[in-house]
Amino acid sequence: MNERELQAFVAVAEHGRMDLAAKSLGYSQPAVSYQIKCLEMALGTKLFVRTSSGATLTRTGALVLPSAQAVLTLMRGIKATTGDLALAA
Repeated sequence: MNERELQAFVAVAEHGRMDLAAKSLGYSQPAVSYQIKCLEMALGTKLFVRTSSGATLTRTGALVLPSAQAVLTLMRGIKATTGDLALAA
């Protein structure tokens, strides 16, 4: 599980579609699909139900979403802190 996979997961959850999530992240749709597949494999569960009209969170996906959002927030904070420290040095 890595930051890119979590970003893709949160983006798909927010947009409800792989293509829109990809556009928001600046990735291709296959790249986002791959990130979701890797995350699902790492967690051993499906996070989305995929249909021709989009992607809907599974029950497990809905439970994982707040944690994924929190992890990304923490990662942004760490990057901001280390970036601030690098500028001050």
